[in-house]
Amino acid sequence: MASPAFPSESATLTLPGPAGVLEVAVDWPEADATRQPLVAIVCHPLPTEGGTMHNKVVTMVARALRELGLVTVRFNFRGTGHSEGAFDQGAGEAEDLRAVAAWVREQRPDDALWLAGFSFGAYVALRMANALQPGVLITVAPPAGRWDFAEIVLPTMPWLVVQGEEDEIVDPQAVYDWLERSKAGAELVRMPDTGHFFHRKLIDLRGVIKNSLRPHLPAAHG
Repeated sequence: MASPAFPSESATLTLPGPAGVLEVAVDWPEADATRQPLVAIVCHPLPTEGGTMHNKVVTMVARALRELGLVTVRFNFRGTGHSEGAFDQGAGEAEDLRAVAAWVREQRPDDALWLAGFSFGAYVALRMANALQPGVLITVAPPAGRWDFAEIVLPTMPWLVVQGEEDEIVDPQAVYDWLERSKAGAELVRMPDTGHFFHRKLIDLRGVIKNSLRPHLPAAHG
């Protein structure tokens, strides 16, 4: 299967992946947004718990990035939605991400790559951050304490961590302790009265993403 061209308007398509085809959604900013030379890949939460690229946190993160002028790419990990293969505990999912990033970079060589993930998707993004070297890394509710973070090489690029303080899935203190223990240079935003799925806090999450990342836009330095 040949890789498709990068669509010039929002579209869903399939890419060849390491375990079969991968279902991918490309979304372009609205016409009134200042287009940035950036593409952001957003990774979804745990497939075995119903996580897909249509998760509300994932779609809100992507929406916030599009409002900043980025093109966003969401995709379903292997065995999820129309993506082929079977769940692989993060290892295979990291290779899925590598394949999507390679396609984006091949098709959009003049655009810089940003990388984002929510929950399990944040874990996969962290696993691949140093290999892919995105310009910016965004991790929402990174599941420290639930997945093995000991093997993760800390990112060296600008890195935003957003964590709900009432998270019932990921222990917020485990996230704070991991960041402190590892001396990670992340920008940490703690969101009070916020659970794992950001119920009634999605608009606040959009604001955090936009306000935190606006200084990293190329236009901010031009």
